[in-house]
Amino acid sequence: QVQLVESGGGLVQAGGSLRLSCVVSRSIFWFGAMAWYRQAPGKQRELVAAITSDDGSTNYADSVKGRFTISRDNVKNMVYLQMISLKPDDTAVYYCNKSPALQTWGQGTQVTVSS
Repeated sequence: QVQLVESGGGLVQAGGSLRLSCVVSRSIFWFGAMAWYRQAPGKQRELVAAITSDDGSTNYADSVKGRFTISRDNVKNMVYLQMISLKPDDTAVYYCNKSPALQTWGQGTQVTVSS
């Protein structure tokens, strides 16, 4: 069973930056598109950003366009999310997974943005 381990979250002031990392226990090249999702308290999990395996095309939720950048390293089986200009509304637990997602999820990494 695949394992997904997210890290890099933390507490940051509004306007700050964080870089999230995700290591996958299997080769992500064959997974196809990978993505970051987030779930804020009392809300459903939402897709934040996705990146294809072949040409590295990306797409983003409107709420994070221009502020978040997703990237991947198919050799290291890693997926990254660079976040800048963070806002309190970005506070959530962030998860990486395939797109569309597998049933298996990691523990996520908490991002808290204070105003």
